[in-house]
Amino acid sequence: MTRPRPYAGCDPWRGARSPGPDVESAGDRQDVILVVDDDEDIARFVEFNLRLHGYEVIHARDGQEALEVIAQHRPDLAVVDLMMPRVDGLELTRRLRADPMTAALPVIMLTAKGMTVDKVHGLSAGADDYLVKPFDTAELVARVSSTLRRNKEFREVSPLTGLPGNSRIRREIGDRIRVGSDYAVGYIDIDRFKSVNDVYGFVRGDDFITALARSLHQAVVSVGLPPAFLGHVGGDDFIFVCTPEQVRPLTSQVSADFERAADALYDSSDAARGYVEVKDRRGNLRRAALVTLSIGVSVSDADKRLTNPLAAMTIASEMKSVAKSQPGSYVAVDRRRGVSDSSHRPVK
Repeated sequence: MTRPRPYAGCDPWRGARSPGPDVESAGDRQDVILVVDDDEDIARFVEFNLRLHGYEVIHARDGQEALEVIAQHRPDLAVVDLMMPRVDGLELTRRLRADPMTAALPVIMLTAKGMTVDKVHGLSAGADDYLVKPFDTAELVARVSSTLRRNKEFREVSPLTGLPGNSRIRREIGDRIRVGSDYAVGYIDIDRFKSVNDVYGFVRGDDFITALARSLHQAVVSVGLPPAFLGHVGGDDFIFVCTPEQVRPLTSQVSADFERAADALYDSSDAARGYVEVKDRRGNLRRAALVTLSIGVSVSDADKRLTNPLAAMTIASEMKSVAKSQPGSYVAVDRRRGVSDSSHRPVK
């Protein structure tokens, strides 16, 4: 059964508004750093310099107090002295790693000892980084910043696709805004994906998601330089960031490639007839067409400048809702303020 596969830049006011992707607001809170050190002078020095660079800082005098503070405040990172009374830095780190609620908290070990064996002990206990006193202030701030960034990116990377999540997506768009380049943001998901999970189960559903990730990667490679960016918002929702000129070839290829891959993932009988049968809540069978893609695109160029990553993603999400109102795999491009993109269909 042949699926309709139109592609168009269309009127954005035809679709319902979407709440937009699951992203944090522009006013993200400050990162909270816990400094654990029984030396008040060192603790105040570290606190002063971290606050100077925009971090919120809380203090604990030893590992036991740190466990109580962590339970109450949930910091984003801990700078921990190795040698402390009651519970020292090594034992504190071991306890943090043993507790599922704190296992992912990044720890930078801070100590006056510089011997290799002390570094090995700290890292073996689960510390993410190691800094020897006396230390350079710039190095402290750099290590805190890089450890936070790595931790956030690691937590957001999809275990299914290996693609980065919302924070990295926003940063990619923000980088393009800062350099003043024209860019486009695409929001893409799978139409009728729920029917796949309902009929075949979540394991087969994951196969459809990974198939889309592979198709997107192949399309990104095919459009060449400058390199486009891929992110995984979650579930069957993906984001791509590219130049406006790359939108048409990228989306045309990913639509065609994904549909071929998806056809092979259906049971042969379902693929041949072009639909699956799904039971509704009353137990009645209904027909669900084979999956296609809905893609919404926002474009920032000389005619329409988008200077906020969240705004660019929200418009792309709104346009995805427009695309979902159309049959087949469909691309809806925002044309509110002079985005020049004529309606067209991809080559089958």
